[in-house]
Amino acid sequence: MVASNDDLVFLDDSEDDSEDVADLQRWRVLVVDDDQDVHEATRFGLAHLLILGRPLEMLHAHSAREALELLQREGDIAVILLDVVMESDDAGLRTVGVIREQLKMLNTRIILRTGQPGQAPEADTIARYDINDYKTKSELTQNKLFTTLTAAIRSYDQLLRLDANRRGLEKIVSASNQFIAEKGLRTFAEGVITQIASLIGVDPEGVVCAASEESTSPHLPGDFRVIAAAGDFRDLIQQRLQDIDNPAIMGPLMQSLESRRSVILPRSITLYFRKSEDEGFAAYIASATPIRQVDEELLQIFCTNIALCAKNIDLVSELRRDAFVDRQLSLPNRTALVCELNERIQAGREKGQCLVVLDLDQFAAVNDVLGHDHGDALLRKVAKRLREGLPPDTYIARLSGDSFAVVGPCAAVHRDSVQACFATPFVIYEARQPVSACLGIVRLGTSNASGIEYLKDAFVALKRAKSQGLGSAVEFSQDIGLQVRERSHLLRDLRMAFDESQLFLTYQPKVELATGRVVGAEALLRWRRDDGYLVPPDRFIPVAEQSGLIVGMGSWLLQIALLALQRFRAAGFPNMHMAVNVSPVQLRQTGFLAVVQETLRQTQSEASALEIEITESVAVGGLEPVIEILTRLREMGSTVAIDDFGTGYSSLSYLERLPADRLKIDRSFVQSLERDDHGSRIARTIIALGRELGLTIVAEGVENETVGRLVTALGCAEAQGYHYGRPMSEEQFLEWLQVHQKEIA
Repeated sequence: MVASNDDLVFLDDSEDDSEDVADLQRWRVLVVDDDQDVHEATRFGLAHLLILGRPLEMLHAHSAREALELLQREGDIAVILLDVVMESDDAGLRTVGVIREQLKMLNTRIILRTGQPGQAPEADTIARYDINDYKTKSELTQNKLFTTLTAAIRSYDQLLRLDANRRGLEKIVSASNQFIAEKGLRTFAEGVITQIASLIGVDPEGVVCAASEESTSPHLPGDFRVIAAAGDFRDLIQQRLQDIDNPAIMGPLMQSLESRRSVILPRSITLYFRKSEDEGFAAYIASATPIRQVDEELLQIFCTNIALCAKNIDLVSELRRDAFVDRQLSLPNRTALVCELNERIQAGREKGQCLVVLDLDQFAAVNDVLGHDHGDALLRKVAKRLREGLPPDTYIARLSGDSFAVVGPCAAVHRDSVQACFATPFVIYEARQPVSACLGIVRLGTSNASGIEYLKDAFVALKRAKSQGLGSAVEFSQDIGLQVRERSHLLRDLRMAFDESQLFLTYQPKVELATGRVVGAEALLRWRRDDGYLVPPDRFIPVAEQSGLIVGMGSWLLQIALLALQRFRAAGFPNMHMAVNVSPVQLRQTGFLAVVQETLRQTQSEASALEIEITESVAVGGLEPVIEILTRLREMGSTVAIDDFGTGYSSLSYLERLPADRLKIDRSFVQSLERDDHGSRIARTIIALGRELGLTIVAEGVENETVGRLVTALGCAEAQGYHYGRPMSEEQFLEWLQVHQKEIA
């Protein structure tokens, strides 16, 4: 039968034939007996015997105590011939317990001998104690002693082999786990030497050879090179196999590499590891003493398992490349950038260095209009421009999409040098395309930050730059960092406040100016900290909107407000409606209408009892989706009010298109009426405009009777303000309603 490539080839060495018996490893046998004649008789009976091809080495103890002391010093005891009765009637049996339980000598075979057969019945003794045989001294003639010892030693040898196999398999598993993380074939090969040496119990002295990368014929001696070496062979690294002036090394390696098999010699082992049908490498391990017979199956398992690891080295290298390199642009990626920053920080090389994060302006529009192929081509051009436009030692990485990062000396990497890379248009498919970028800049070495923290700071500065317009650049500062941290802390506290019910609603009345009758209330969200401090809404509402927390808060607010309205109506005010502010974030949330409908159902409220207040900022991002939602709300029966008109993105065109019922004039314009300044003219214009469009005009911020008369004269139908009532808790609002109703009766 033809051997497979992984078969082991065991070769005899002529020196082995003349090996003297004295050089063979001996089986160690301990005789424990208080009768000196027994020692002499045993020594005489076993003299010059070979068991399983190996001689015996006799050790002697004359008491249980002496035997235990000897066993604590000596190892590799194959068999113990143990007398039962010595210092006491059960000294031998008690010694067995100590050997097994305390000394943990589980493989050593114990043959119990007694001159008094009735002292310890054979069946009971073997059942109660971990002994392997029980004989009377009269039974152990020379022939029977030889037979008994042979059986015991064979059992001991098998147990040792099982243990060796178990430890070997554990090492193979451990080696596999180690090798899968190795960086490159050379490190892998060095590990192979160490693992083989550990497996067969010798010093890690050896070399690993493989075909040269530039080899055209991997079967010629000159085409093999040493890719790893350890111990006394370390000087052979990178040498050609044919240049090694040592036949004991060159011979087995050449035979293994050419035959693609492992070769075992008495004083060396050469294992072949096949990565593929045409590729593999061989590892040679030397030993100063004859190598023990190594289990062939164990070596085959090792070769197969580690060969699979070697086969996967290239795959692991590819995966590691993917982890640190952006394939599309062949630039380091975000992970690689963070590692680079950390290495510079640890080496103390970050001083005077700058990190610039840049983001291409309107890149998404380029992809949408011109296609992804055009966008990909532009990204490649940007990467090329950065490489050519900045100093050669500048570290350039692609973070994601159209975001890049550059790191280098601040004198060379700064706002002007990076922006200069975008000074001239890019030529994409023979078309010139101007491109600008926003920059976030961080000076390294200004704090004890890590690489990821510096990157976060750069993105904070980039976000600030993008808010300032196309082509803007912002350098991170302590003030910016403080604002971001405060905002972050505010968001954290707001989440906790929402979860722990620190948020509550107040209600401000809306009054019909012609009659003084209360027509509704506006639900206003408030936040009181545990220390009693009221956080202003203009501080926490924007944070809630930007974080998306406003969606959950808005749903909760709507339910609480409508439940309060039911109580107001039940208290004798059946015609009131409830106005609830809705953020553009909520309005554009999928399922917003369903949330409104479900809340109306749960609170048993009519849709006509609900008024949705929006601000002019809903116009940002496109009107069409907003118009559709507001139209459906009005079809349900709810009303829509435009709040704070005149302070935001005011536009006559969108005002005419928005489906609204009420127009609320911002308090700043209302209060200007009393001063009769420039703002008063704006207020008059808005009122006239709203009436022309058929909207009910509501004046906000009416603080006194004079302003109330002015807005009435100008045609406002409804008003809110301290002159009528401040924002109140539900209980206070109910009391106020009762008093106000009596006043206007």
